[in-house]
Amino acid sequence: MTKPTKIRLVPPPKEAPAGPASPKATASHDRSVDERVEAGKALRATISRSAHAAWKRPANRPDPIALLQASDEERLPELVPIRYGRMLQSPFAFYRGAAAVMASDLAQTPNTGIPVQACGDCHLVNFGGFATPERNVLFDINDFDETLPAPWEWDLKRLAASFVLASRSNGLPDKVGREAAVATARSYRRRLREFARMAPLDLWYARVTAEDIAQLMPATTRTRVRARVEKAMSGSSAEFDFPRLAGVVGGRTTIRDAPPLIFHPDVARTPDFTKTLDEVFATYHDTLSDDRRVLLDRYRVVDAAIKVVGVGSVGRRCWIALLMSAANDPLFLQFKEAVPSVLEPYAGASRYAHHGQRVVAGQRLTQPASDLFLGWVTAPNGRQFYVRQLRDAKIKPLVETFDEEVMVLYGRICGWSLARAHAKSAEVSGIAGYLGSSDQFDEAMGDFAVAYADQAERDHAALKAAVRKGTVTATMDA
Repeated sequence: MTKPTKIRLVPPPKEAPAGPASPKATASHDRSVDERVEAGKALRATISRSAHAAWKRPANRPDPIALLQASDEERLPELVPIRYGRMLQSPFAFYRGAAAVMASDLAQTPNTGIPVQACGDCHLVNFGGFATPERNVLFDINDFDETLPAPWEWDLKRLAASFVLASRSNGLPDKVGREAAVATARSYRRRLREFARMAPLDLWYARVTAEDIAQLMPATTRTRVRARVEKAMSGSSAEFDFPRLAGVVGGRTTIRDAPPLIFHPDVARTPDFTKTLDEVFATYHDTLSDDRRVLLDRYRVVDAAIKVVGVGSVGRRCWIALLMSAANDPLFLQFKEAVPSVLEPYAGASRYAHHGQRVVAGQRLTQPASDLFLGWVTAPNGRQFYVRQLRDAKIKPLVETFDEEVMVLYGRICGWSLARAHAKSAEVSGIAGYLGSSDQFDEAMGDFAVAYADQAERDHAALKAAVRKGTVTATMDA
């Protein structure tokens, strides 16, 4: 494997200030918005907008399978075959689990040198609806495991290519996938230009609501969207999850084992496990604000188990903890292992030594509202985790049902949400100036998306070949 290419985004400050992981080194407050816009326009002379269209496999490109296997030693070995089994299902499934591969590739593509707080794993399934603490349903990015200050282009390119792969997975022609990718970039560009002119407070309060989404959808789809929101908000997620995930055995409330996807590891069956849980919760408790601590104190921990989630996360330690109130009201929290972002070899190390804190800080910075129980903790064995509710009226997009019209509309919605997230985390007038009012960049993203989707299909074929040869073990779960 070749040595990773590290992208230097901006000159580092003489002394790194404490505070949120904001890429604020680019915010030159002595310049007006118009001056920043003009500076962005000037970047076109160095990197044309059409230059982003190209993707050609570099001669020294690292082996994608080796990049994936590099993280296997840190994962639970019995779950690694499930990870590859899920990635085998389609090129789109492979893509979802291969953020590390694309991070390496993106580092070789043109970028303007303007950082934002990047999602880091920005594909269309990592967007969706969720409930805010005020019980409103918003649409936004909902996965931040890889978040890090990095070039804004990286998120947009990963998002655009995901639409081509999702369209192919649904049996739609490439013209639909490309149209959705272009619509994503166009929406991002137009919304970002609006956000760049907003007053900071107005931008901070900006959000995309469930009703905003419903209004954009065709009439028949609009009805289904509203019905899903009503169903999600009709009761607490924990109440829905409890009979499926837990039960009472011998007078004790426990999480049900459903191996290999939900199980109690050996450590959970030791006499000291309850004491360890109490210690972990005490440490996590301290990362919450005072009002959230008061709320958490009304629950007690009764059990915890490992739950397999996602595609790229399979094999990472993801615990679900069951808490009960004095009146036996359930609450499920998810403790998800946090490791260095896949962007770090190319964009630089996080300013946070604790990767759970990195995830939490990035999420709080970019989302319009975050989970009530969002926090972080280090386990006694030194592993780092971030914490949130297992689900809180979470509404996943049913991507496999999307037709041509909905795929393109969903691209517009995701582009809008990504622009809002980037604008909230950084001063984006320069990006707005660079993008301009023409469709040059949008069309470039359409070309890139198709070309990179072809690359993902080749990498997926390489994984299948590795499984056939026996160099990778894959298990298909239900």
